[in-house]
Amino acid sequence: MEVRVETICERGCRRVWDAIGTLEQGRDLPETADLSSAERAWVLTELKTVMAVYGERCRVD
Repeated sequence: MEVRVETICERGCRRVWDAIGTLEQGRDLPETADLSSAERAWVLTELKTVMAVYGERCRVD
């Protein structure tokens, strides 16, 4: 499942926040469609943990 989190994160900050929103709404991502609800919750928690470093905004480099 860590690979799935990494795959989502490789898409960039805004896409990760979009993925978090999607998962929070109870919808699936292509990377989570075959996971159990507990596994999806783990992915969501991991994404939130990663993004906590950046705050709620994405920096423009």
